[in-house]
Amino acid sequence: MVDKEKKEFNLTPLFPCKTSWDFDKKNECNNIIKDWHMTFQTSDFKGKHFLNLLDNELLPIEPLYIKRGPWIRHFRHSNSLYTRATRAITNHAPIGEYCLCFFPNEDFSCPCGNYPIESRCHILHDCRRFNNYRNLMRDTISQFVSFLEFNLNAFTKGEGM
Repeated sequence: MVDKEKKEFNLTPLFPCKTSWDFDKKNECNNIIKDWHMTFQTSDFKGKHFLNLLDNELLPIEPLYIKRGPWIRHFRHSNSLYTRATRAITNHAPIGEYCLCFFPNEDFSCPCGNYPIESRCHILHDCRRFNNYRNLMRDTISQFVSFLEFNLNAFTKGEGM
């Protein structure tokens, strides 16, 4: 009869886990934000007419969960500026391009007379009604806000319809 030897194993990890609850939550939050950024970049989720703006370092603006995220903090607590910017960014402004989709019997030409359809791109870059503001970098958020501040009638009901 063979004696059965009793073997004991002492399992001690080489690198004991020292992550805290806060670290795990931060890691989880970072993973959620990465997923949110990837979802935001697909045009189906943010809308195919969403205006992609750049920050002052010429990098695409990504959504954040922090209060007054990357867009809102530029509007300086102005409700009218925020409203016009939201209309322009989402392309839901009362301009010809919008009227063409929802009110096809309405006039959708630009009041400047140089463009058959009043579009957001035309207003931001070519329209002579707003052409007094000269800046070729209107794709940055700060220049976009400056354009809206300089042109108080841009993307308002009085100008677009």
